[in-house]
Amino acid sequence: MTKPAEHTSTGAPIAKRGVSSEEHTLTELVEIQRAAFLRDGIPDADTRIDRITRLAALLLDHSDEIAAALTEDYGSRPRELSLAADVAGCMIDLTHQRRGVKEWMGETKYAKVQGLLGYKQSVRHDPLGVVGIMGPWNFPLELTIVPAGSAFAAGNRVVMRPSSITAKTTEVLAKYAPDYFSIEELAIATSKHGSGSDFAKLKVDHMFFTGSPEVGASVAQEAAKNLIPVTLELGGKNPAVVDLDADIDKAANMLADARLVNGGQVCLCPDYVFVPEAKLGEFTDKVIARWTEHFPTIYDNDQYTATINQKNFDRIVGLIDDAVELGAEKRQVIPGGEPLPNAERRKIPPTLLTGVKAGMKIEEDEVFGPVLTVYPYRELSEVISHIASHPHPLTMYWCGDRNDRFEKLADNTRSGSINGNDFAIHLFSGDLPFGGVGRSGMGGYHGKTGFETFSHARAVAFSTLPLTVAEMMSPPFLAKDSKMTDQQLKLFKFFNSRAIKKVRKRLGA
Repeated sequence: MTKPAEHTSTGAPIAKRGVSSEEHTLTELVEIQRAAFLRDGIPDADTRIDRITRLAALLLDHSDEIAAALTEDYGSRPRELSLAADVAGCMIDLTHQRRGVKEWMGETKYAKVQGLLGYKQSVRHDPLGVVGIMGPWNFPLELTIVPAGSAFAAGNRVVMRPSSITAKTTEVLAKYAPDYFSIEELAIATSKHGSGSDFAKLKVDHMFFTGSPEVGASVAQEAAKNLIPVTLELGGKNPAVVDLDADIDKAANMLADARLVNGGQVCLCPDYVFVPEAKLGEFTDKVIARWTEHFPTIYDNDQYTATINQKNFDRIVGLIDDAVELGAEKRQVIPGGEPLPNAERRKIPPTLLTGVKAGMKIEEDEVFGPVLTVYPYRELSEVISHIASHPHPLTMYWCGDRNDRFEKLADNTRSGSINGNDFAIHLFSGDLPFGGVGRSGMGGYHGKTGFETFSHARAVAFSTLPLTVAEMMSPPFLAKDSKMTDQQLKLFKFFNSRAIKKVRKRLGA
C-alpha cells in the first residue's frame, strides 16, 4: 500500500531517505523532484559533490551483489567484466565530475575590454531541473550512472530507468538507492512503473536515452510533443580499417579481442574490418587463432558472455545463416564436441565472415554479437566509399600509424569518434566527449561535455553606457539616424570586400 507523502505548507510533497520510488507513480516522482528543485534553488558545489560521491558509494558498497545480479541477468558473464565496466568504469567520469564541478559552474565572463567601457557580458551555467535517464541492458549501470553523475554536477535532480531486461540488476539498484538518496534527488523507475514508452512520455526538463536507433527515434518523438530536449546515445555498424603497413599480428589480436568484449554486445565493438587484399588470409587466420587460444571451451565457460536473451540469440544466428545462404563464407571457433550455437545457454561461438555482399542482412544490420565481418581492399577510396555510403557509426577504428592515409579517411568519413590501435580508449579520458553523429546519436556527455549537456548556458548582459539600444532602435528615426545606418553599411561592405579579396588570394582565384 502506498504511504501518504508529507507536504509543505504550499502543498509540495517532501520525501525523505528510505522511501522507495515504487511508492509513487512516475508522474509523482517528477512532481516531487520539481517541487524540491524549486524549493531549494540551485545547489552549491558542495551539495553537487556530495551527490556524486553518494552515487559512487551506491555502486562501490554493493559491487559484489551487482556483479552477481548481472551474471544472473545474462546467464553467463564474467564477474571481472561486470566490476570493471559497471562499477569501476563509472568511477572514471564520476571522479572527473567531482573535481571539475566548482570550476565549470562558475559564471564565465567575456569581452573584458568592453566591460570596462560599460558593456559587461557573461554566461551563467544553470541547471535544467529534472533529468530523465533511460538506460540499455548491455551495461545497465555504467550507461545510467555516468550520465546521472553529469546531471548531478550540473545541479539537477534525476529520475532513472535502467533496462527492464536486466531486471535483477535494476532490483539491486532500486533496493539500495533509498539508503543513499531521497527520491527528491534520485528516483529509480522499475518495471512496476510501466514500460520504457511510459517513461519517454514524462514531462522532464531533459531526456537522456541510450539504446538502439529505432527506439531512440521513438523517444525523441515522444519528447518532441512536449518540446523536451533529448540526448540520444545510439549504435551503428562500427568499421575498422587496417592500414597497408600495419602490424597484422597486433591488428588481428586487438580486433579479435574487441569484437568479443561482453560477447560482442557493446555499441563500440568493431562490426566489420577492411584489410589490405594481400593480407586478408593472414589476418583472418590470426583472428581465428586468437579466439581458439582464448576460448578452449565455450559451452560451460563462465568467462564467455552469453547473449542477453532468446530474441537476440535468434536474431544473431539468423543474420549468420542468411549471409551463408547467400554465399558468404563462415569460420567459427567451436571447441571439440560442444553443441554450438546453443539456444539453452544462449552461447554463439566466435564467428568470422568473408564474402559478405549487399543484399545480405548482416551487411546493413548492427550485429551486437560475437560476429566479425572482414572485407578486402586495394585502394583506400574503396573503404571511404563504403563507410560514407552507410549511416554514420558511433566510432571507427584505425590500425596503424597516424599518417596521411589516416587523415584522408578521417576527412572523408563521419563517426562519433575515432580510436587508433585499441578498443574504445576515448572512454578513459575525462576531457573527450562521448556521443554519436547522425543515426548513431545526437549530443554528448563525459567530462565537461556532460556538465554542459545538462546545463543551460544563460546569457547575462549589463550596460552602463549613456546611449541605449532601445533608443537607437525605436521611432522617431531622424536624419542623423539614417546617416549613421548608411555609414555602418559602408564600413561593413569595406571590411567584407577586403575579406573576399584575401580568401580569393589564398585560393589562387
